[in-house]
Amino acid sequence: MTADELRALLKLEPHATCGFVRVTFISQKRIAPDGLPPPFAQGRPAGSALYFIVTPDAPVRLHRIRNDQLYHYYLGDPIEVLMLRTYGTTERVVVGPDLRSGQRVQLFIPGNTFHTARVVGQRQWFLGASTEWPGVEPDDVEIGDVDVWPKNIRTRPMICALSSNVGAIDLNRLGTPGLRSKRMVGASARRAEVSGRPGGQSPIRPTHLNAMQVTT
Repeated sequence: MTADELRALLKLEPHATCGFVRVTFISQKRIAPDGLPPPFAQGRPAGSALYFIVTPDAPVRLHRIRNDQLYHYYLGDPIEVLMLRTYGTTERVVVGPDLRSGQRVQLFIPGNTFHTARVVGQRQWFLGASTEWPGVEPDDVEIGDVDVWPKNIRTRPMICALSSNVGAIDLNRLGTPGLRSKRMVGASARRAEVSGRPGGQSPIRPTHLNAMQVTT
């Protein structure tokens, strides 16, 4: 089976951050306003879920969501996931079926963790899912901008950490001391610049839950 066949069977659509996506579940149960601390104080669905396919031309682009999420492996090649922790460290994890080699069929990504991923293997496609809690709404998503990273972080072994300007992050340099403050200041400034509002609340809408619609 090819990635195109899977996309057609599962009715997946091109997506701003996660390759090709179809939202499959948004809980009808909502957490009431003030039922959770900020940034969820206005209330959220109890949970949400989606399918996604990653290919070499459609990676998981650099982004983060406020919500905790779980990646699930279903079919195809593994993906190599790079997580940029909020406290300045990085972690690379392979999500795939080869448990003996240390791959995982599930990966927990804490809320507010910038991450990106590329497919690795022979078939050149990965089919998986993401489940999120509380459920994701458009304002929960922030797309990363590689241009805010120091210019020397751009070469050699690259995971497809792509922004709208198409850049890449050098995995060998991400552990550099002092990088965290540059990254977070840059990302916050970019968010404020895009929104034009105090605090940089991003108005970007190409998210997991595009228009908050579940397709069947």
